[in-house]
Amino acid sequence: MKWLGTLRGRLFALLAALGAVTALAVAGATYVSVRAEADELFDYQLRQTALSLRDQGRIAGDEAAALADPSLDYLVQIWSVQGLEIYSSRPQGMTEALPARAVLGFSNLHLAGQDWRVFSAATPQRVVQVAQPLAVRQKLAALAALRSVVPLAVALPLVAAAVWWLLGVSLAPLARVTRAAQAGGANALHPLPTAGLPGEVAPLVDAFNDLLGRLSSAFDAQRSFVADAAHELRSPLTALKLQLGLLRDAAPGEEQDAAIARLRGGIDRAVHLVEQLLALARAEPGAAAAELPLDLADLARQAVADVQPLADKADVTLALTAPDPLPLTGDPQALRGALRNLIDNAVKYGARTVQVSALRGSRGAPLLRVDDDGPGIPADQRERVFDRFQRGEGATVEGSGLGLAIVQAAARQQGASISLDASPLGGLRAELAWPATS
Repeated sequence: MKWLGTLRGRLFALLAALGAVTALAVAGATYVSVRAEADELFDYQLRQTALSLRDQGRIAGDEAAALADPSLDYLVQIWSVQGLEIYSSRPQGMTEALPARAVLGFSNLHLAGQDWRVFSAATPQRVVQVAQPLAVRQKLAALAALRSVVPLAVALPLVAAAVWWLLGVSLAPLARVTRAAQAGGANALHPLPTAGLPGEVAPLVDAFNDLLGRLSSAFDAQRSFVADAAHELRSPLTALKLQLGLLRDAAPGEEQDAAIARLRGGIDRAVHLVEQLLALARAEPGAAAAELPLDLADLARQAVADVQPLADKADVTLALTAPDPLPLTGDPQALRGALRNLIDNAVKYGARTVQVSALRGSRGAPLLRVDDDGPGIPADQRERVFDRFQRGEGATVEGSGLGLAIVQAAARQQGASISLDASPLGGLRAELAWPATS
């Protein structure tokens, strides 16, 4: 009974049950109707036989022989008006006769141990009675009714086979989808076929294909991330190996101190690169993100405080404008890191003044803005700088090229957008903007 666990089997079972109930109802109604029609036909024959004998002056010899045939189901008797029996076709062995006092028209009576259906007709000279056993009538009527039901019983299995075949044809697109899903390997994320799918199933397969598309994009991004990370880590690790060799060969004194300083700097750069890679991985689509209540104004103050030591060292003026609280729900760590990267880039790339603002935009939505008076980024390069390990042309400051990629990934994860434009201060303006809520 495994087929009952399939959609095709369940539909067939339901349709078969419905068809069986319908067939039984139709067969029952047909049986009752045919029996009633047969009874009416037999009554009509009784009446016609009696009326034909009533209108005859006498019964000819050939007619009398026919009526006396033992195989004939009818009993015919003719009485005089005085109650004398003129003619009787009683079979041999039947001693009882129909009663002389006849009920004109149709009547039922019990005679010779069985029930009879009788029709009586009268003339001024005689009374004609024609009778037929009810058992014979019922048997003939039942046979006629059964013959009318037999075609339905024969057709039912054929209809069931046709329904099973039609269900298979209707569900064939689902079978193709199943085979396509089973045929794919672990890395097969191509969309499943949707041609010919029923309207109730097509949205499910479309949603599944969308999921496969998102998984494929996530896997591609992961493979690209791993390849880029391996490539970028190779250089600092190779440099560390060389610096360690130089430290080992350096003579004690200033030469060894310089080698230790270079090794420490290389380790710091490697640690910074690893931290950037981890921050980018946490901000990638699909990564778990916290949903906590936060205040963007307070978060901006924390990010400015994080970069303040670097700004003081580079003699850069940091200014913050955050007049009102900006409540929001999101990941404080990710947003703080994104804003810190924007401020850090402005400080590192030659700005002397950096203005950080946490405010509401023209449509009342929260907005984080970083303006600087540095060299900026040419308009034709502003899209490319969001790529991983991509640095602006002519950049002389050490870095991994991951800062803006982290900012963009974090913005998307938090439902915001990042844009770059020219700043009124003369340098670059970076904005993190959230959509307005209705």
